[in-house]
Amino acid sequence: MSLATAELPDDPDALRAFAIACQTELKAAELSVQLRTLEIEKLKFQIAKLRRMHFGRSSEKLNRKIEQLELRLEELESSAAEDDAKIEAKSETGAEGTSTDRTRRKPKRKPLPEHLPRSEVVHQPADGAGCTCPDCGGVMSRLGEDVTEVLDYVPGHFQVIRHVRPKFACQACDVITQAPAPAMPTPRGRATPALLSHLLVSKYLNHLPLYRQSEIFDRDGVELDRSTLSDWVGQVAWLLDPLVDAIGKHVFAGEKIHGDDTTVRVLEPGLGRTRIGRLWVYVRDDRPHAGTAAPAAIYFYSPDRGGEHPAAHLASFTGYLQADGYSGFGALYNPAREKPGPIIEVACWAHCRSAGGTSSTIGNKPSRLSPRRRLIGSPPSTALRIRRASPHLPNGSSTARKPPG
Repeated sequence: MSLATAELPDDPDALRAFAIACQTELKAAELSVQLRTLEIEKLKFQIAKLRRMHFGRSSEKLNRKIEQLELRLEELESSAAEDDAKIEAKSETGAEGTSTDRTRRKPKRKPLPEHLPRSEVVHQPADGAGCTCPDCGGVMSRLGEDVTEVLDYVPGHFQVIRHVRPKFACQACDVITQAPAPAMPTPRGRATPALLSHLLVSKYLNHLPLYRQSEIFDRDGVELDRSTLSDWVGQVAWLLDPLVDAIGKHVFAGEKIHGDDTTVRVLEPGLGRTRIGRLWVYVRDDRPHAGTAAPAAIYFYSPDRGGEHPAAHLASFTGYLQADGYSGFGALYNPAREKPGPIIEVACWAHCRSAGGTSSTIGNKPSRLSPRRRLIGSPPSTALRIRRASPHLPNGSSTARKPPG
């Protein structure tokens, strides 16, 4: 948790220490922004240099290298745009300690292409204020209008929506009325929710990087730079933060959840290789047990498989956790865990193994499956034979079936 939202201590010594901690946190944040800015500029320089070298024997290798750098650059720019959106939101609500001076320079906007079809949405003043003056009851006359053009995407093509807001002036008292500007998903943005949805689905579901989407849009006569698309992605990520938090609270409020992780390859720009990252997923699904709560899943990313990651993810959870035998979960099963409560291990049959194993064979290969594991899905006669050979297994297991008769 950031110190910016923490309560101020009453003790003078504690307050002095708190101020020093705040300064340290601020310096660390400023250094992080500077490093990210330097990395963005470095990547832009490398991409420009590689493009100048493009026409040569190794053009295919250069293409792959440029693509890797483009991917890394768009992730950094999207992250920077998300941080800028947070800063702007805090400054608009009057939060202390925020400033918009650090926001990055925005490229000058270009007009939307003239060849795109246009549809108008006229916003009239509410309560008949375009006809009758709300102050004196006089007759209103049209004074002019404000027009805001936003770019929309209908599956298959672009279009421009013109939001027209006529102005009306009272002929008797000069009062001017006008409908408020329509709310847009991004501050001062010119993209509709449909276009932003298409952008994010293409990037994260269809695996189309932003620079490739920019090339696709350009073929339709719509010039949208990768940096502009990165800004939109970052701002939408900030808008979705409350939804992500709500899903996480819902998942971890369950009495029983499932947890697992998997590998994901992450590009290492400039090095010509990838490294292994981790995706963690936690699922709440009570439907098989007649539960009424809605099923949900939440994902987290980490650069490695350290045990501190699931510990941070499950910091607010108490209940039953069904997971594999990964040792990183082991510390969470401590019965002495008090905040918010204990986590009870629920073993998974699919990962049930015996340390010693057995010496049976499957074909020409020795089987290391434990007797308990080999009971699953076995015919009744095989299950009975395994039980007789392993008397330590409980007789009440639901996986063993009695032979007919």
